[in-house]
Amino acid sequence: MEPQVALLRGINLGSHKRVAMPALRNALTDAGFEQVRTYVQSGNVVLSSTVKPAQLERQLERLIAQRFGFEVDVIVRSAKQLAEVVKRNPLAEVAREPKRYQVTFLAQPLERERLEELAALATDSERFAAHGRELYAWHPDGVARSKLWAKLGSTGLGVKATSRNWTTITTLLEMASEA
Repeated sequence: MEPQVALLRGINLGSHKRVAMPALRNALTDAGFEQVRTYVQSGNVVLSSTVKPAQLERQLERLIAQRFGFEVDVIVRSAKQLAEVVKRNPLAEVAREPKRYQVTFLAQPLERERLEELAALATDSERFAAHGRELYAWHPDGVARSKLWAKLGSTGLGVKATSRNWTTITTLLEMASEA
């Protein structure tokens, strides 16, 4: 069994798509997954599975729809894949505050034109880097007024995606490494 990290998009934001983490852990354990742990309330799960990440995404999406009554996008990375995301860290030289450093996880890489559109949204102080199925964004002034963040955090990328800050990513990697 390999440790995997499942990132659920848009749960527990506002009053819709509410899932208590104990209920989510129970649902996943009942479905046969092992070493199921969650981190914060925004849908971060570490579990052990023999299923490949892409297949696990579909399984988790079906399970959540059946168990909780709503659809949610799920992005999965193996512990090894997440370790590569952290090791790569293309903005390490500038991204000094982990809560303002975001990684957007994609189901598939974006077209070059879409990446250029995103890069053009960055302010002078922001930084943006793309590598395969991950987009790294540094928002030193926060995300509140960032046009880049507004696009990265929306559903308008054209592919299934979800974002996490660097603190969450490194914590999930630690949790996956302990499995």
